[in-house]
Amino acid sequence: MKMPGHLRDFFAVLPDTAEGQAVAGHLRPAAEGPHFVPHPSGRPWIVFRLPFRQVSRVTRGDDSLVLIGPAPVPEDVLAGILEPARDTADLHRRLTRLPGIHHVVSRVGGEVCVRGTASGHRRVYHARHGRGRLVSDRPAVLAHLTGAELDEGALALRLLDVVPHPLRHRPVWRGLEELDPAHALSLRDGPGGSGAGHTVWRWWHPPEPELDTARGAPLLAAALTESVRAHLAGRTRISCELSGGLDSTSVTFLALRAGDRETTLLTAAARDGHAEDETWARRGAEDARRITALPVEHHVVPADEVPLFYADLRGNAAELLDEPFPVAPARARAQLLTGHAAASGSQYHLTGYGGDELFNGLPAACLDLLPGSPLKAWRRIGALRHQLGWPLLPTLRGMVARPSYADWLAGAVTPEPPAAGRTPLLSWGMRQSMPPWFTDGARTLILDELRTAAGHAEPLSPRPGRHADLDAVRLGARVFQALEDVGVTVGLPVAAPFYDDRVVEAVLAVRTEDRVVPWRYKPLLVAAMREVVPARLLARTTKDHMAADDVRGLREHSGELRALWDGSLLAGHGLVDARQLGRLADDPFSPLLQQYPIDAPVSCEAWLRTARDAWPAGEPRRGPGSASGNDPENNPEKSAKSEAVS
Repeated sequence: MKMPGHLRDFFAVLPDTAEGQAVAGHLRPAAEGPHFVPHPSGRPWIVFRLPFRQVSRVTRGDDSLVLIGPAPVPEDVLAGILEPARDTADLHRRLTRLPGIHHVVSRVGGEVCVRGTASGHRRVYHARHGRGRLVSDRPAVLAHLTGAELDEGALALRLLDVVPHPLRHRPVWRGLEELDPAHALSLRDGPGGSGAGHTVWRWWHPPEPELDTARGAPLLAAALTESVRAHLAGRTRISCELSGGLDSTSVTFLALRAGDRETTLLTAAARDGHAEDETWARRGAEDARRITALPVEHHVVPADEVPLFYADLRGNAAELLDEPFPVAPARARAQLLTGHAAASGSQYHLTGYGGDELFNGLPAACLDLLPGSPLKAWRRIGALRHQLGWPLLPTLRGMVARPSYADWLAGAVTPEPPAAGRTPLLSWGMRQSMPPWFTDGARTLILDELRTAAGHAEPLSPRPGRHADLDAVRLGARVFQALEDVGVTVGLPVAAPFYDDRVVEAVLAVRTEDRVVPWRYKPLLVAAMREVVPARLLARTTKDHMAADDVRGLREHSGELRALWDGSLLAGHGLVDARQLGRLADDPFSPLLQQYPIDAPVSCEAWLRTARDAWPAGEPRRGPGSASGNDPENNPEKSAKSEAVS
């Protein structure tokens, strides 16, 4: 049976109860799995179907440590972490030295703990189910098992270009909770072993920005090198997206130096005759061939074969992403390179995603310099003002007027049209205007959600700059997982080593004045890669953009966009004016589309249609009490001890 997208790649942590055992049965509809790790009782503890991620496990009596990540972690390494651990918190402190991007599930002294990554790339969701609690990396799995309905307030928020913290962590299904990435979920048995009791505790704190470039760059180089090696362990043929930019070039050369592997480099040519990416990618491929004895192939996909934005909007009908990410317009483009990589025989595909969020340097970061180094702050903000065209007085007001996070969040979205001119980005985040295709109901829902959240929300850091840094990484990591899921559909694991927690920590440990230097391009990454990337490639200071493909995509795929709004599910929920969106599909040069991007509503509509058809015909959602653990075919307890996981 062809599996819905959310069931092709998932894991779930179950309570040690008959209900948990029954849930495991409902997650076993396909002949190929899933597999599971047992509780000490023999009942299923972790049920998973992971075609590309690896499960590594070690036990000590009834205690266990399980890592789910890109490559196997040797058992002796895990044993060296688990055996001396005094309790759950001590175990997770010891785990912070491991490279790679892992979910962690542990059992120490009867306490089960689940967490993802601090970057937010690996996330954790949980929900009450009967007398126990279910945990998964996929909210759709929990929604399926608990019979959860859509949360229209959370769905309305996804119509925004950027959902502000902490509302971004609110699942689109009712009754589900998402862990803050810096926190872990601990479960202790309730009456009858129900596992109902749970606590959330903080396992990660960002480092203080205290290092200069001379000390920070070597740490970054080491962290990124180890992350690339951890991703590629055991692979003999790989591929790298070599866009020509500094981020993908750095990952490519680290991969080439990580061991002898056959490598395919992939570049998508641009339609814009002034674009420079292809030129720089060809230079990178030339230099790559000089440093390895094994074959390095370089495939440049011709520009006329690269899908425009908004192509194949219904192509994701089998992919139920965790939420409506604004990636549907670019899905066909993302699938192009992963498809070429898979066709080349690649076993693993590396990208440079995450580099922009880590190394471009947000203007708001300079605000953190004001108390101790006002001159450094002004020099950087002044330079950014000239580069970005900010007016002087609004820039000065942004530096001086420092609203609380609650006040900023309450006014982060306005029904007023965008202000004329360029607005300085010198606050907790970007201020957004509601587009005219929002209904009154959508406007009311969004504003109510923001005001309610402002009553209790806390920023990611008391300092606006550090908050903006962390928020950018988390947002980018969420979006990348959606692109990673496209790779699962194609049949190829896709990775972004920049989202490794050790890499993120190495960047955040460097002083703001060393990271944000407007007159130098990504200075920290350049310094870290001096011994890895050829000097002529590090000299690039430009970045291509795809605005022309966006406008052309609106024009050439207007029919698909118009069809998307026929029978719109968003309109059925009372959130958008489908007739206005349909008219805009026939007017791709409308000034409204220059003011208000339509990526978010397009992605929400495509996601809703996928969610509606996500479960096979005739298979009901499984709510509490609907399952029976007595069906022999759905009872994995008998074989629990014989199905080993290494």
